[in-house]
Amino acid sequence: MTSTGIFWIREDFRLDKNPALSFATQNHENVIALYIYNNNDFDNKREAQKWWVFKSLESLKKELLPYKINLEIVKGDELDIFSKITEKDNISIYWNKIYEPDVISKGKKIRDLFIKNKINYKYFKGNILNEFQEVTKNDGTPFKVFTPFWRNAEQVFLNQPKSKNYTIKKKNKNYSFFKKCIKPEDILPKQNWYKKFEKYWEVSENNSKKILKNLIENKIKDYGTARDIPSIEGTSKLSPYIKHGQIHVASIWEKCSKIKSKGIGYRKYINELGWREFSHSLINYFPEFLKGNFRKEFDKFPWIKNDKFLKSWKRGMTGYPIVDAGMRELYETGWMHNRIRMVVGSFLVKHLRITWVEGEKHFRNCLLDFNKANNIAQWQWVAGCGADAAPYFRIFNPILQGEKFDKQGLYVKKWVPELEKVPSKFIHKPWEMEIKYQQAIKTVIGENYPQPIVIHEKARASALEAFQSLKKNKN
Repeated sequence: MTSTGIFWIREDFRLDKNPALSFATQNHENVIALYIYNNNDFDNKREAQKWWVFKSLESLKKELLPYKINLEIVKGDELDIFSKITEKDNISIYWNKIYEPDVISKGKKIRDLFIKNKINYKYFKGNILNEFQEVTKNDGTPFKVFTPFWRNAEQVFLNQPKSKNYTIKKKNKNYSFFKKCIKPEDILPKQNWYKKFEKYWEVSENNSKKILKNLIENKIKDYGTARDIPSIEGTSKLSPYIKHGQIHVASIWEKCSKIKSKGIGYRKYINELGWREFSHSLINYFPEFLKGNFRKEFDKFPWIKNDKFLKSWKRGMTGYPIVDAGMRELYETGWMHNRIRMVVGSFLVKHLRITWVEGEKHFRNCLLDFNKANNIAQWQWVAGCGADAAPYFRIFNPILQGEKFDKQGLYVKKWVPELEKVPSKFIHKPWEMEIKYQQAIKTVIGENYPQPIVIHEKARASALEAFQSLKKNKN
């Protein structure tokens, strides 16, 4: 019987730098690309990503056609699906790793199943620069601070052998195995709010390469400053493509390393890759990070439950323009500018004193680039309860943040059109306009746009008081 290789797709929707796919095509006459849609993995909390996966499957299916490789989509639990494959089928299964504790745990069960059923398998390094076990202190313990971690991690990666050219061998004929397959569109969420994403994203491996090329040629030089200005295209916007594996981080590194003039923009961008590596290290060495506060004293932090405030925050109706612009950008595009992510996060946990868990949950549902490690690490950083070299209690002033990074209010006016006629002098504090001017431009605060749901000075004082209570309890 002719042997068959199955490339099990997870977060690797690409042909380039794909060791599992390459190995399957090099060693088998027949090859299938398999995607298993396990709804439990999404659990109705990653609705935006269902759209991206749908588009990814459509794109990858087309990209595999010239190689005579069928892409088959099966709905169900991985263990149940793989249990139906027997030794007689003469099938080998290959995949690239994902570095999340729950995925690793399930992977062990799947490997045990394959061993029991005598199914040949092999897994490969995933979309990461270094395996997290490769980057430790001299005594073998993990890093808890980013800067020394990344300094060490860069050297580890540089000392690795150059990555192979993972070629894909064309097959002689298309081959099918699974009988009950679903279509890519069957993955889409029931709510159609995701249709707006079509305007902002082209989901394909080829487009990720175009974005990277644009970053190298036009953006990275000024990235150090431009990345903080939300009204311009100063960030790479590669994050959803990295998350879903349309592009490998090693490809990004290689392109960046060829830049002759490595200024502050280059360093700032490379550090973004470093934070991703650091976040994956944290959740694997400290899996409790995924379930609660990294700094356990925050378990006693006096959070406030306020569903009305939480709803206003989600809808972008807090009365603070820069916050509302960010939340509306998120819902409209499935993405939010990184500077603004910190601002809206700080507002939720510091001004409203609502637990970061609620923010993390909302981002998980709405972000196209949701990455479990990154999302939790960022939310805990903002809340002050995560891994941080300087663990002080940051409180972003949404007015000053707006005035500093969106001076003319261009970002605000794009996403909060009811403030379009507000002069730049007042765009980040429209409530300070005299009522006659509000009426003249038909932007009456409290009618056309909400009053601030909290007063910054009072909210800041309350947050600091709550933080001080932790210190008292600790002492």
